[in-house]
This record gives sequence, C-alpha cells and structure tokens, in this order.
Amino acid sequence: MIAFIQGIVHSYGLDHVIIENKGIGYRIYFGHPEVLTLKKEILIYTYQHVREDEISLFGFVSDDEYSLFMKLIAVKGLGPKTALNILSFIGADALIKAIEKEDIAQLKRLPGIGTKTASQIILDLKGKLVNQNKDNEIISDDINDTMLALKTLGYKASELQSLPSELMKHPNLKTEEYIKMSLQILHGRKGG
Repeated sequence: MIAFIQGIVHSYGLDHVIIENKGIGYRIYFGHPEVLTLKKEILIYTYQHVREDEISLFGFVSDDEYSLFMKLIAVKGLGPKTALNILSFIGADALIKAIEKEDIAQLKRLPGIGTKTASQIILDLKGKLVNQNKDNEIISDDINDTMLALKTLGYKASELQSLPSELMKHPNLKTEEYIKMSLQILHGRKGG
C-alpha cells in the first residue's frame, strides 16, 4: 500500500490533486485545495482503495487526518469519498466534538449523511476519538453553527482553524453574534 507521496503539484481541482513524482503523475482525491500551490513540493499521506473496477488514492494533509479517515470508513455504509467529503467540510476537531456530543443534527448537515448514517457514526465511533482531540473543551452549538455558516460562505478550513478558540473567549453569544464577530476577525486578518 502507498503510505504517502511526496512530489510537485502538477494540477488540482476542488476534489483532487495530481502530484508529479519522478515522471509519474498520481491522481489523488484530496479535500484541501487551499493548501496547494502549483509547481510546489508537497507531502500527502495516502490511502489506496481497491475495488474490482478501480484503484483510487485518497490524500490527507496530516497523519491524524488519515487516522480519522480510516475510522470513518470502518463505519458501516460509509465509503471513502463520503468520508473524505466529511473531513473536507467540517474538519477533524469539529467532527470529533459532534460525535462525542451525539449531535445527530450537526452530522446530518454534512454532505451525504442522513439520520441513519449519522446514528451509525455515533454508535461506532463515540468514545474512540477523544484522544485525537487536542483540547477537551466542548464547543457550543452556536459556535459550531457559525463554523458551518462560514464554510457555506466559502471560507476555507485553514482560514477557520483557530477561530473557535477565539470565539470561546466570548461565551453565551448567539450564532448571529458569533458570525458577525468571526467576519470582523477574518476581515482583520486580511489586513482590511
């Protein structure tokens, strides 16, 4: 199995990247186009998925994200493309918190996830992911809703990564207030 590929970013799209390594181009399903720069070297951790009619590579920015992906695809009814979409949409920390809080409503907002699959994810993974979470603080539903709203507005996971900890300094606000505060913070970071 191919554990990782290090090479030059040849081209990429919203859901894939082509990495050139020693004259060979590897097409990898990849959910983080925001970290890619054409003609720059990158290391991507990979999972090789083999089916009767296809061999696919799925890529991850970190070993932790790869480990979480492996746990997700072990859930009954959850395939690798859906698992990759989930991680691209919500991010590892927010996903772990939603599972630990048994937040079916939030899981159902994820692409390709219905009530049955959300329940199965919680049943299979609750209590098995907490050690991957770097802080044990529980993020409020309002902050989680804010992160989802900002993703919908087109902000990338990399831009939003440190935002929850900043918002948690202001407890008991409503979603609308968190969104307004987040937009101010994000605008300030861009130097506007």
